[in-house]
Amino acid sequence: MEFVILLLYMIKSIKINIYGNVQGVGFRYCALQKANELEIKGFVKNRSDGSVYIEADGETDILEKFIIWCKQGPDRSRVDDIKVVDIPFNDYKSFGVK
Repeated sequence: MEFVILLLYMIKSIKINIYGNVQGVGFRYCALQKANELEIKGFVKNRSDGSVYIEADGETDILEKFIIWCKQGPDRSRVDDIKVVDIPFNDYKSFGVK
């Protein structure tokens, strides 16, 4: 007898605050490319305190890959700290730069 196991992927939304040398180094553009590669929806923007802010919708395992990328960022960036928090689901239709 053969059993079929269905894996249900949890889709959720998170916000990510990234601190360090993350503005003026192409972080937002590279985050856009990575999000599109992983099929993540949401947005990225610079904040007045010098950090980068991201809201992202996606499958939990895919978001984990995105978080790992955010901890490193593009080559010219330096990430000192990152804070990730679950937020209510947003159902974004695409990923953009604000």
